[in-house]
Amino acid sequence: MNALNIGEYMQTLGLQARQASARMAAAPAAQKNRALRRLAMLLRDNTAALAEHNAKDLSRATAAGLAEPLVDRLRLTPKVLDTVAQGCEQLAAMPEIIGEVMGLKQQPSGIRVGQMRVPLGVFGMIFESRPNVTIEAASLSIKSGNACILRGGSEAIDSNKALAALVQQALTDAGLPAQAVQLVQTTDRAAVGQLIAMPQYVDVIIPRGGKGLIERISREAKVPVIKHLDGNCHTYVDDPCDIDMAVMVADNAKTQKYSPCNASEGLLVARGVAREFLPKIGAVFAAKGVEMRCDAEGRALLQSVPGARLADATEQDWFEEYLAPIISVKVVAGLDEAIAHINHYGSHHTDAILTRDHMHAQRFLREVDSASVMVNASTRFADGFEYGLGAEIGISTDKFHARGPVGLEGLTSVKWIVLGEGEVRG
Repeated sequence: MNALNIGEYMQTLGLQARQASARMAAAPAAQKNRALRRLAMLLRDNTAALAEHNAKDLSRATAAGLAEPLVDRLRLTPKVLDTVAQGCEQLAAMPEIIGEVMGLKQQPSGIRVGQMRVPLGVFGMIFESRPNVTIEAASLSIKSGNACILRGGSEAIDSNKALAALVQQALTDAGLPAQAVQLVQTTDRAAVGQLIAMPQYVDVIIPRGGKGLIERISREAKVPVIKHLDGNCHTYVDDPCDIDMAVMVADNAKTQKYSPCNASEGLLVARGVAREFLPKIGAVFAAKGVEMRCDAEGRALLQSVPGARLADATEQDWFEEYLAPIISVKVVAGLDEAIAHINHYGSHHTDAILTRDHMHAQRFLREVDSASVMVNASTRFADGFEYGLGAEIGISTDKFHARGPVGLEGLTSVKWIVLGEGEVRG
């Protein structure tokens, strides 16, 4: 496709999505749920065929010398397919939120005023690597009564095409428009530039991928973007705290998995508990090969831990999202310094306090300016599934509309509704 053809192609996708969105917004819950259950059935019935398409992506990725962890992300194993099929079924079983009326109140004039939950309309989603995201995005779009245009990574094009075909079959079988979920069929990057600059067709863009992708989308988009750039999350160990619990939670927040955006990258420790806490967590990190980049006070307290991998922290380390077995460690005077550090250096994603002091916990919840703020829990819980949202389409560190894990409600808006019985304004 040349540039002119790509422009025409994307305009066609946009127009079809806009037309389909009107039908999806009006679709009854039973019809949307039927499409989701049908999609789950098709995914299970076509496991072998999907494996053949997936094999093409895997062989291309291997031939291109893609690192094994990245190749692994592309795999559509039977387990991965069953998980996304279960996700479709779980969404189908969830209550309908479209058309829900909230906060209806009678006014002195006699009118009743409230808000109704409605779909956003059309969202564009740009994502990398994992082809299962195609199903996650499509299923959330169907349940929330939206239409969507999906643009997956070129490395998963064959898998994504096969999955999108099943989505469209499920929609058609349920009597819904196939164009409610469309996959961009070209790997040309010019298609992304078109998708993010069509406000007449697309209401919001959701990028899901590396920082470079999200920065580019945020810079060039002419459509609102739901995004997070960094996951520089912190765990603050307060004075007073339950030391053993703090060790367990801080360990989980860092080492349960290194690559997610909700893993803790910074460990702040109140001076009053640092002498007892740091050698204990240091021993855990040493055993797991986690490098600790410390301020002078923290390093002095960790120096005697056998096998500890220590380095001096630079100013940049306080800002860093490592996505690796590395953590920054700083001893702080107490709660005030911890909150100030997090709000200055953090990415407003997820931050946790481990404490026995109720007032400290309440202040942390109120004053830390992040999308998710936790008390006595691992930052790794910042996830749509763990929050009971059924699934998530991404995480937002923005403050407008959706914040934190974006599930069904994040793909909706509200309109004001007024119910009257002939009232006129005097």
